[in-house]
Amino acid sequence: MATRKLREKDGAVYFATFTCHRWLPLFHKVNAYELVYDWMRLAHGKGYHFLGYAIMPNHAHFIIRVPDGGAINTMLSNGKRFMAYELVQRLAAGDRHALLERLKEGLRPSDLARGQKHRVFATSTDLIELFSGKMIEQKLRYIHANPVSKKWRLTDDAVEYPHSSFAFYVRGESRGAPLTAYQEFGYLDGKGAPWWNEVDRA
Repeated sequence: MATRKLREKDGAVYFATFTCHRWLPLFHKVNAYELVYDWMRLAHGKGYHFLGYAIMPNHAHFIIRVPDGGAINTMLSNGKRFMAYELVQRLAAGDRHALLERLKEGLRPSDLARGQKHRVFATSTDLIELFSGKMIEQKLRYIHANPVSKKWRLTDDAVEYPHSSFAFYVRGESRGAPLTAYQEFGYLDGKGAPWWNEVDRA
């Protein structure tokens, strides 16, 4: 579901996905993963808590808790705007003219009317509210398995992938990302073995 539906609910937890326009691997092409971390730190400074994430070459997944008075739609829109500007600057600096042309082709008349020059991300952000620890764990398993999926094969071991929160939960390594364990907000682990034991790590 898209961020166009206004969502204002203190303490809510959401699963959100940013997708680059036409699934172009923009984060990878200009090695812009740190732009995502910069935005995460800005959002964290405003009270948003990141409970999990995975940054892929052309999209990124997040599990985010909204602070009191926060607006998830505004926060995500600002994040996309911040990253889009920086991505375009890097593409231009690297003479990636073919990619920039493809981003121009994605513009709608309404975008042009507002003076927008490139379509960097999909027009909406997938957004799903998570109501329980079980739902959070389900999404954590999903996003952390992405890098070792048959489609991607970005690493031989999911916990070693540098752009996800898996090592945070398995080994307590935040790797510079502003992470908070979901259990700190009262969401309990599922019964039995830890959920990360169910992730296909390789």
